[in-house]
Amino acid sequence: MPLGTLERSAPPMFKQGPSALSRLLLYSALALFLMVADARFQITGALRQVVAAVLYPVQWVMLQPVQFIAQGSGYFQSLQTAQDDADAARKQMALMSQRSMQTEQLMQENARLRQLLDLRARLETPAQAAQVLYDTADPYTRRVVVDQGQVAGVELGSPVLDEKGVLGQVTRVHPFVSEVTLLIDRDQAIPVLNLRTGVRGVAYGDPVAGHGGGMELRFMPSSADIQEGDLLTTSGVDGLYPPGLPVAKVVRVERRADSAFARIYCVPIAEVQGARHVMLLKPMTEPLSKLPEPVSPPPGKKVNSK
Repeated sequence: MPLGTLERSAPPMFKQGPSALSRLLLYSALALFLMVADARFQITGALRQVVAAVLYPVQWVMLQPVQFIAQGSGYFQSLQTAQDDADAARKQMALMSQRSMQTEQLMQENARLRQLLDLRARLETPAQAAQVLYDTADPYTRRVVVDQGQVAGVELGSPVLDEKGVLGQVTRVHPFVSEVTLLIDRDQAIPVLNLRTGVRGVAYGDPVAGHGGGMELRFMPSSADIQEGDLLTTSGVDGLYPPGLPVAKVVRVERRADSAFARIYCVPIAEVQGARHVMLLKPMTEPLSKLPEPVSPPPGKKVNSK
């Protein structure tokens, strides 16, 4: 019998293993179970950190051509553009010098008021510098990745600032990098204070406002004294952000008769779309283990309950 007429594959009765459809259903069920378990119990947190640590050298190598091209394009700027940037920098330096003198005078006045009111002086918040590497790949969130992580002492929930104001908050920490959720993310909220009126509120991220995203001051009554141009700063009531940091500016106020609350749209002070260098602050909240223990009265001495 010619060899070409022989069947080269094994007969169906000798085939072993599950079918392709059975394996597809099994792997799909396993993947769904792992996603639900990770969302509820965070079982892959340690694995995610290990993978991030392993992939960090690859990410660093892949970013080098991008940084080289960016540096090359900046090197070949025209002389006129460099002179314009220098003039703008001088003007900004003069303006910052004037504001610094005013701030020093206000700080002295505040120090005298604290002494009169017998308030303790505010402690300076420790901070460290970081550089923005890239935006995250998730199109439904507004997050960036910075080049500082657990090795550098970054803590979860650390406030992030640029040279103009609050940029966001650290929401995920890896060994060498950290993820920062920007103020314009829909899941981000920050307690604010109206610098003109002293009224407190909460500003939420609004990624669809405008072209680059904005913020919305919610749950403010229609009769609230708020105007376009009001500056919103951190109130400090959450125990996380230091008070007095610039957050946003009110750009539009809509008061409707069919609603008890006003629609207040704001724009962040910080450069949420183009920040390159940022500062990571230590969270103000202290662990309960560091709080002083209550002093018990000496034995035999009665405590006056009045």
